[in-house]
Amino acid sequence: QVQLVESGGGLVQAGGSLRLSCAASGSIFGISTMGWYRQAPGKQRELVAGITSGGRTNYADSVKGRFTISRDNVKNTVYLQMNSLKPEDTAVYYCNNRITTGPNTVRNFWGQGTQVTVSS
Repeated sequence: QVQLVESGGGLVQAGGSLRLSCAASGSIFGISTMGWYRQAPGKQRELVAGITSGGRTNYADSVKGRFTISRDNVKNTVYLQMNSLKPEDTAVYYCNNRITTGPNTVRNFWGQGTQVTVSS
């Protein structure tokens, strides 16, 4: 059993900052890719940022230069530092981890989602 628990969402004014966290727990042999997605009302879920086990990162064009993804492999936690927030960043943010739970058993797990609202 694996759980991903997110925290850090909330309401912030445009130009402000938030830091999201996502901690994985349970039967974990290892975690390869960790990432953050978001889904705004009426829109499809989209990738915001990803980070590999080696620390290589990728970002959506819309957040480059403003968001930073990082991970703590000891704590099995991924973070998303969001600066210079804009109203269009408003969405439910989900973490996604690719986790090895046993021999030859790899699955993608999702967090429960955390709301980020940016007021203008």
